[in-house]
Amino acid sequence: MKDPKLLDLYSDYLLASFRMATATGLSELTDQALSHDKISRFLGQEAFTAKDYWRCIKPLVRKVEHPDAVIKIDDTIEEKPHSTENEVVTWHWDHSKKPKAGHTKGINILNFLYQSPQGIELPVAFEIVRKSQEYVDAKSGQVKKRSPRSKNEMLRDQLFALVKYNRVPFRYVVWDTWFAAKENFEFVHYELGKHFISALKSNRKVALSMEDKLEGKFHRVDGLELQAGQAITVYLKGLDFQVQLVKQVFINQDGSTGDLYLVTNDLVLSGPAICTTYGTRWGVEVFHKSLKQNVGLEKSPTKHETSQCNHVFAAMIAWTKLELLAAKEQTNHFALKTKIYVNALRAAFQEVQRLKAYVPKIGPPDGLATPLLG
Repeated sequence: MKDPKLLDLYSDYLLASFRMATATGLSELTDQALSHDKISRFLGQEAFTAKDYWRCIKPLVRKVEHPDAVIKIDDTIEEKPHSTENEVVTWHWDHSKKPKAGHTKGINILNFLYQSPQGIELPVAFEIVRKSQEYVDAKSGQVKKRSPRSKNEMLRDQLFALVKYNRVPFRYVVWDTWFAAKENFEFVHYELGKHFISALKSNRKVALSMEDKLEGKFHRVDGLELQAGQAITVYLKGLDFQVQLVKQVFINQDGSTGDLYLVTNDLVLSGPAICTTYGTRWGVEVFHKSLKQNVGLEKSPTKHETSQCNHVFAAMIAWTKLELLAAKEQTNHFALKTKIYVNALRAAFQEVQRLKAYVPKIGPPDGLATPLLG
């Protein structure tokens, strides 16, 4: 692995910084004790690997791991609208865009956020989507890029590594409708022997009994007469094992209500418990927001693939440090970052007062505020 001291220093810089994260900025912070060339070489000469990341976080995981833990899976896009396009900085479908989904230029990252019963969250794995294959789009005739592996394949590969190689204990994996694929359900159920809780699109079909399944009698989930929080055992079309289906009713910001359908292979979990456990998935959304706003994920002007990927790696380390510090201070990431900012502003204000001692006083004799010019 690269120099761990430089990684520690650079991730601390991301945690402390409120502006663009540059090699020059870190060099200035150290009074040029560390040259910006050395920092640039650190980011650009050798790529961090998944093994490097696991070595960094393994001691922390071992301290909080628990067999009842939850792994929350989702992806996010580090927007880089002005960067030169390459295999990692490219166009990705962004279903989170409101009011209408569309394509966003940036780095697409698939994240695996581990939550222990103690409440500590750790990103135990992540993978950057690389669109290295060119193809001709059948509809438009345009040459486009795609990844040789789908995000669903990445999901299964990373979960396999977490279970079989890294021996990370957990009970549930949760994800939204984007990952509600038959192959993912079967993989978690059969290959890993774990439980999933997934959101379903309202047009997914289920059979209410084995007889209905054999006769091909399937019903759309939004056509079933379900009470909120009521769990029923069904056969999801395409799966050969039973699952529980539950309807969750939620209230939108405008006061309107909506329905969310959840499915799990844990046949003993109650309807309310299914909804509560799935509700922990919201933590991954907060994680993505904090990555972007608190540890400079989107504030790096790096231009090359290796340095861009290494910056993402360091941002993950910085976020983990922030999570541990927030737990120690018994606060949240944003409040802690505000505290750091206020302390930095206070130090800057004190420096201004010190410098003022060397210049003539500016202002009216009575001490009132200086009038605006013009």
